[in-house]
Amino acid sequence: MPRRSRPPWARRLPSLLPAAAWLLAAAAQAATHTVVMEGIRFEPETLTVKAGDTVVWVNRDVVPHTATAPSGAFDSKSIEPGKSWKFQPKKPAVLPYVCVFHPTMKGTLRVE
Repeated sequence: MPRRSRPPWARRLPSLLPAAAWLLAAAAQAATHTVVMEGIRFEPETLTVKAGDTVVWVNRDVVPHTATAPSGAFDSKSIEPGKSWKFQPKKPAVLPYVCVFHPTMKGTLRVE
């Protein structure tokens, strides 16, 4: 019985598998975390994430807020009511932040 040749894509499949596995693993490890701005406070006040995760600040208050790290690591600028802002930390750090409109509104982002 003659041997059937494989289609061209099947011959390349073994070399593509490691890259595909790496992409799937990386996507599975990254997470999204939410900080809610409501009642003139951040909830949770302290959040621990991994480098590469995404943090989303959602403004559920009736006034604008910011998420501003005095270190300069991030600054959302004004987040209007009903809007959100995303940040993806790249390296481990402890990042205190405030709302520049409401200085008593404080939070901490811990990046592992």
